[in-house]
Amino acid sequence: MGTPEHHEPVLRVERGQASDEELAALTVVLLALRAGGAFPRRGRPVNGSRWWRPRTRRAPRSWQ
Repeated sequence: MGTPEHHEPVLRVERGQASDEELAALTVVLLALRAGGAFPRRGRPVNGSRWWRPRTRRAPRSWQ
């Protein structure tokens, strides 16, 4: 498999001129965000699908 001779741009700058270094930095940031390592998750993790119940419809913890 050879390398393609014509490269399609992945990013497009609408206004102004972005240098190669600026595009490389932006690409690194976007790939890091996509990988999911940029921001820690909040709350407890959700495993699979869960049934959702409003708080007003929850069963009491104790009948005593």
